[in-house]
Amino acid sequence: MAVTVGNVYDFLQEKAPFALQMDFDNAGFLVGRAGQSVHQVLVALDVTQSVIREAKERGAQLIVSHHPVIWGGTKSVTDQTLIGRKLLELIENRISVISAHTNLDAVAGGVNDALALRLGLSEIGQLHQDGVDGQGRAYGIGRTGLVPKQNLYDFAQAVKELLGARGVRLVDGGKPVRRVAVGGGACGGMLADAIAAGCDTFVTADVKYDGFLDAKALGINLIDAGHFPTEQVVCPVLRDWIIQRFPQLSVEVSKRHQEVFSYL
Repeated sequence: MAVTVGNVYDFLQEKAPFALQMDFDNAGFLVGRAGQSVHQVLVALDVTQSVIREAKERGAQLIVSHHPVIWGGTKSVTDQTLIGRKLLELIENRISVISAHTNLDAVAGGVNDALALRLGLSEIGQLHQDGVDGQGRAYGIGRTGLVPKQNLYDFAQAVKELLGARGVRLVDGGKPVRRVAVGGGACGGMLADAIAAGCDTFVTADVKYDGFLDAKALGINLIDAGHFPTEQVVCPVLRDWIIQRFPQLSVEVSKRHQEVFSYL
């Protein structure tokens, strides 16, 4: 039996229920027809124009992304705007899009577990529990865990290499690294949660200036490894989930989607 876009959506709904997304979010089945047959799937963090071109060249009928392709108050779909051009290209090429965002951040096995595992954390636990889903599974943003005791700068170098980051920003809180909190993407506002969990180090992204000041004053090591590097770790997870459920599909992680800026 042919796999449809709706089948893939229903499966992702089981793994990371879309009802768990935050109020500001727009995760879900965003472009296409639920009954469309799927043979090729492309997984990416963002639905950029280069990712859409890659999907076209691969003959993919479906893009599964982390960040929603439609965001904010889109009121028209024309070739006069960037979002309009993307949506037109997707629709004209019969490419559907499913985006799993903050729901995937929070669930077991999602973004934050992938980040914790990539950084080699053991005894992984939740940084902040937001609730329990309909199947009784706890969910929440962020994770904590242990690493072998080490110098901050050695750990920061390892973070950079393990995540493929082009650079990291850090504050030395004056402690060796042992108990680590992670928050994939823009989780700088969870610094207090990391401290309350007894962590000496917090790895996240998009930290504001005052966040670094606070970390220094509060004596916690803070590493900003970038939004893309701290979240792209979930793309292989999505690929593997889909392949395990639908082994007849060809599922690839985008080779063109990468960090958009560089460091001098």
